[in-house]
Amino acid sequence: MKNELLTIGPFTVYGYGLMIAIGIVAGCLTAEYRARKQSLDSDQIFPMILWCLLGGFFAAKILFWITEWKAIAEDPGFMMETLSSGFVVFGGIIGGIFTGWLYCRIKKLTFFKYADVILPSVALAQGFGRIGCFLAGCCYGKETEGILSVTFQESAYAPNHVALIPAQLYSSELDFLHFFLLVMIARNKKSDGQVTACYLIFYSVGRFIIEFFRGDIIRGSVGVLSTSQFISIFTGIAGVVMIILVSRRTAENEAGV
Repeated sequence: MKNELLTIGPFTVYGYGLMIAIGIVAGCLTAEYRARKQSLDSDQIFPMILWCLLGGFFAAKILFWITEWKAIAEDPGFMMETLSSGFVVFGGIIGGIFTGWLYCRIKKLTFFKYADVILPSVALAQGFGRIGCFLAGCCYGKETEGILSVTFQESAYAPNHVALIPAQLYSSELDFLHFFLLVMIARNKKSDGQVTACYLIFYSVGRFIIEFFRGDIIRGSVGVLSTSQFISIFTGIAGVVMIILVSRRTAENEAGV
């Protein structure tokens, strides 16, 4: 695919950056709209998302360095070399959620009310982001002889001139489906936190499955599992525990009425 979409003089529009920008804008707009529908303070959405992006960016970088600890031990300069590249999405999710929690604590907002509004938009943004990955060639799939394949010609990340599984597009489709499922759940939720829990569960399951089709094994592994699959187990369990606690709280509230 072609990552350099348009060049005007010294200015170049890159597909990856463009898709990330579209995802962030789409995520902010949908979150603000849904916040207003739920009578929440929509003015808090953009600054909260901004802080979550910063916290997520930092955590994604830290987790990447943790997974590459052997390379750093051999050459500490590896950290500076990869300062602007190499991130682990799960680190971004965990860091973003934690930053959002801190923001709500400082602003005295109910965390789960806003998390339930923002996380569907995170799934939407991730869908656009994976299209960006496809254009750039990162997060590529394994080699395949199947009909559904993609062959990169000038990618700086994926193997060129080799038929690969379009794992990025599969991930994007799952993310968009994730967004619509979460919105539907949000419309019928009985308690705050249900959407947040479902986000963790759905993303963990989807990511665990997609990892079987990924070909960029350089990201590290834990035994027979990739690093992301290993983390998925714990985030998925956290989501299940959360939804059990939320459901129990809802039942107790209904019983007490």
